[in-house]
Amino acid sequence: MAGIIGAALLVSCTGNRSGKADGSSASEGELSVTETDGRELFLLAGTYTSGEGSKGIYLYRFDADTGSSDSVGMVEVDNPSYLTLSPDERFIYAVSEEGEANSAVHAFSFDKRIGRMELLNSQPVNSGSPCYITVDSKGTNVHTANYGGGSITSFQVKKDGSLTPAVSIMLFKGSGPDSVRQEGAHLHSVRYSPDGQYLFAADLGSDKLYRLSVNDTPFEGQPGLLENSLKEFVMPAGTGPRHFDFHPDGGRYFYLLGELSGEVIVYDYSFGELTQKQVMAADTTGARGSADIHVSPDGRFLYASNRLQADGIAIFSIDPDDGTLTKAGYQLTGKHPRNFVITPNGKFILVAARDDNKVQVFRIDTETGLLTDTHQDIPLSKPVCLKFAGTTGSD
Repeated sequence: MAGIIGAALLVSCTGNRSGKADGSSASEGELSVTETDGRELFLLAGTYTSGEGSKGIYLYRFDADTGSSDSVGMVEVDNPSYLTLSPDERFIYAVSEEGEANSAVHAFSFDKRIGRMELLNSQPVNSGSPCYITVDSKGTNVHTANYGGGSITSFQVKKDGSLTPAVSIMLFKGSGPDSVRQEGAHLHSVRYSPDGQYLFAADLGSDKLYRLSVNDTPFEGQPGLLENSLKEFVMPAGTGPRHFDFHPDGGRYFYLLGELSGEVIVYDYSFGELTQKQVMAADTTGARGSADIHVSPDGRFLYASNRLQADGIAIFSIDPDDGTLTKAGYQLTGKHPRNFVITPNGKFILVAARDDNKVQVFRIDTETGLLTDTHQDIPLSKPVCLKFAGTTGSD
């Protein structure tokens, strides 16, 4: 346990307008985040830390009108490949994507007045390669999707934002037609439905999407999910379900991206049920490396990233009447766009180009959905997860 808890270390957060990721241009305590009109955001970036380069989670200020950014600071943690924020943005939860012996989840306090992240505690995940983390709308339950372990690990949140030891580990079984990449269960993402009544989980290894009902009133130490409520939605063989997103209009439509098939599957969504209605190719090269998917805040466009060949983002327009997709274009990006994020105002997409060691900033054409590279790259070694939070003036 001591080795896991020691995997996260606070590094002082500092203001930096030089563009350097290490925040070396100012000393501890010099940063003062001023009140804003809402255009200024915090950008958090999780990274892979193996080898020389990144050391953990990096924090920036981002101007959602101009696309410019300033480095604020960082906190050391091993391989924080995915992170999430509590609903009130006072806490950050991140995984350490490691083997079963060293995999962990970390809780950080997040003081937005001064841009400081500080470790609260760490807990073992007890399963291999956690690669996704989510928190419920009340900020009381945290779950990780564990790719290597084929499982979901659940934790409860204490009043101070720290995490309890794991309250449950759900193991899954299954396989798919790809004997190398689908030899067993590989949970890749977990997310709540917009109404907060269900948790959905994508299993790349078994071509299944799982749904679990939420336990609304768990006692201390009890799981926040009703394990006996498990329902399976079977995807076409070889899909390799990876990430998914709900339409912002009450979640009426559900969009799932297959890493192996390179396809977006469109569903009608209602009260936990899914009805398939369309399949669209996001990757036309057969690279079998599709990664991330997001609907624009206004619900008019959908974006899906692809890796390994023609690395970039497929762009679709969304029919306002039935949620179906029409191909609108394709934007080439840096190498290995594992994750991307859209600003809340819908003006920019930021892409974590892992193998080009940078975060790219693209402006969105609000009429067509097409992207333009602003060439305001944020240099960062092995970025793999991006999240926005409001500053003190935009809460």
